[in-house]
Amino acid sequence: MTEKLPSYGGQALIEGVLMRGSKGLSAAMRKPDGEIVIESEALKGVYTNPLFKSPFIRGLITLWDSLGIGMRFLTKSANIQTGEDEKLEGPALYLTLFLSLSLSVGLFFLLPAAIGHLTITFLNFSTWWSNVVEGITRLFLAIGYIWGIGKMPEIARVFAYHGAEHKTINAFEAGAELTPEVVSQYSLEHPRCGTAFTLTLIVLSIFIFSLLGPMSGIWRYLSRILLIIPLASLSYEIFRWSSNHRNNPVVNFLIKPNMALQHLTTNEPTLEMLEVSIAAFKSMLAQESREAEITTEFVNEVS
Repeated sequence: MTEKLPSYGGQALIEGVLMRGSKGLSAAMRKPDGEIVIESEALKGVYTNPLFKSPFIRGLITLWDSLGIGMRFLTKSANIQTGEDEKLEGPALYLTLFLSLSLSVGLFFLLPAAIGHLTITFLNFSTWWSNVVEGITRLFLAIGYIWGIGKMPEIARVFAYHGAEHKTINAFEAGAELTPEVVSQYSLEHPRCGTAFTLTLIVLSIFIFSLLGPMSGIWRYLSRILLIIPLASLSYEIFRWSSNHRNNPVVNFLIKPNMALQHLTTNEPTLEMLEVSIAAFKSMLAQESREAEITTEFVNEVS
């Protein structure tokens, strides 16, 4: 029986890649002078709590923690590029994060809800059809937004690092040698990509919101905000299950749209980008090994 590989994941940074396992993470970032800076740390806290393994709760913990870690290292990677004089930190950083989250909720949840509500007022649509229009609007807004920002040169480079992350993990899971030349031959697609989770969330919201009955304008908007967390939790479970059963032909067929959407968020990386991604991955493996040794030593001491 083939041994199941750990489910490693990652995230693109600005001129860098973050890789994470179950016990540790590492980020590799290339400085303007060409040097690769690597930062590693242990994953503790919520991950040692038994609740982390509970369905639905684990999704919220994972998403919240991933958001915090991702934004922290994304900020670090940005500050490495700008230097000390233009660092984003303190109140300015928190204000930027708040505005970004508010814009996302407004653009992808409240604006589609408003468009759906207008179809009832001006086009005399039924509640069900207005909810369907809302969901389709949300889907096209998300795809259009990803496509649009992908045309920006700076974001295009981030998407190339995203491709480097996918290729590195795919190469590792195939048992290939982790060198830039070898890793470059692997696919840009990966079933555990956050882009796939995003599409799962949007499609699920179309289905759930279409089942809601008539609501006044204010309750329509409030319901979209209040349901974000339950929808994210359920989407994570679907996403996790499909990732673990991707060898099933039916599941493989159903996730094809998720895989296809990744071509909007990944670009072909250069060998230099792959070098950064591989450095992050190897450093993460070393961090995982160190944490495993610490755990083993602790168990031996208390037993």
